[in-house]
Amino acid sequence: MRAFAARPNSLVTSHHKKIGKQWKPCISKRLTESESPSSNGFLVVEANGGLNQQRISICDAIAVARILNATLVTPAFHLNSVWRDSSKFGDIFDEDHFIESLRKHVRVVKQLPEDVFLRFGYNISTIPNMRTKAFSPPSYYLQQVLPKMLELGAVRIAPFSNRLAHSVPSGVQKLRCLANYEALRFSESIRILAENMVGRMIKRSSLTGGKYVSVHLRFEEDMVAFSCCTYEGGSKENNAMENARERSWRGKFHRPGRVINPEANRRNGRCPLTPLEVGMMLRGMGFDNTTSLYVASGKIYNAEKYMTPLRQLFPLLQTKQTLATSEELAVFKGHSSRLAALDYTLCLHSEVFVMTQGSNFPHFLMGHRRYMYGGHAKTIKPDKSKLVQLFDNPNIRWDQFKHHMQDMRRHSETKGFGLRKPQESIYNLPMPDCMCHQAEI
Repeated sequence: MRAFAARPNSLVTSHHKKIGKQWKPCISKRLTESESPSSNGFLVVEANGGLNQQRISICDAIAVARILNATLVTPAFHLNSVWRDSSKFGDIFDEDHFIESLRKHVRVVKQLPEDVFLRFGYNISTIPNMRTKAFSPPSYYLQQVLPKMLELGAVRIAPFSNRLAHSVPSGVQKLRCLANYEALRFSESIRILAENMVGRMIKRSSLTGGKYVSVHLRFEEDMVAFSCCTYEGGSKENNAMENARERSWRGKFHRPGRVINPEANRRNGRCPLTPLEVGMMLRGMGFDNTTSLYVASGKIYNAEKYMTPLRQLFPLLQTKQTLATSEELAVFKGHSSRLAALDYTLCLHSEVFVMTQGSNFPHFLMGHRRYMYGGHAKTIKPDKSKLVQLFDNPNIRWDQFKHHMQDMRRHSETKGFGLRKPQESIYNLPMPDCMCHQAEI
């Protein structure tokens, strides 16, 4: 490893060669403005989950409001047992900017008008809840939801995450683009601190020309517990994870017929990578100890033990806590979605983004980075089942491991560019719906 570190840093000598066509955002050119008929009623939705699951709900709600010719009330956020974040829409996103950006296409209001609210006894929960199936097509909303809205003046859908199909008419799809990439910007307090942190990260990355690698490290207690994987902590760790599962999911893992097989989970690549495994993978891919690394995460499980080897491999490692002062972070304490918004911004502006576990966070980031950077996202998405085979092979030499890691990185980079197919997500693949390609200048 020491010999390999003497080679040019992999951030400076990128593997990626640009593709012959360049893609650029073109939502405003494609969306046509039109006079909407009078509203059919009010749509009230409740976004659930973490930051990026909330984003899905918000953007899909805009699309459904357009399908129904309805007025959307800015979504409420569900306080769930895992995220435990009481933030309102305006705490995370710039609500005025959101409403203004969509004004010519979809009506959005901050709250129900007085007369409508009075009709439901000033209680949102008395508005009939249309329990919609996941990934419902536009026809469902027109046939099932619209008649109820016309009858009552308002309908509610809670929860609303992933309640609209990926495949929708082109005009509706473009509204999803507008909502996600232009209308949804973070609140001013988040933007100011996040931009300052990006500037500090660039300044601390002088050895690589201001470029840095970001890693989404999913080694928080809830993720380790949910995976049902085992690590190095023995019975003490197993008991702690069992308690964490019971706190957040109350008996889910002890239902009749449920079989937990940690070894099978690991072989199948379902276990969160440890910080050491992430570090070894990146060193094998060519990122040496002069690489500036930003680690995006919640509270790392047993951080003192598990983070030490990663910091030894990457001494220039930074986190929210090292880039911002405790005073700057104080207002965000206890608000996981606002903290995730800081991580999101730091990862968005990195030269390379490394995902270590499938979730909405890397899914959205990969799409947003494609949107920002000409259609290509320098994202490393490791083959975790292959990684496990290599990590568990006691006879593998460093040069062999390195060869596999560099192949894995090249494969990830070729996947950084991609066009959306009908049943795929626009939030991950914004081309061609949200972007237009041009001959390279």
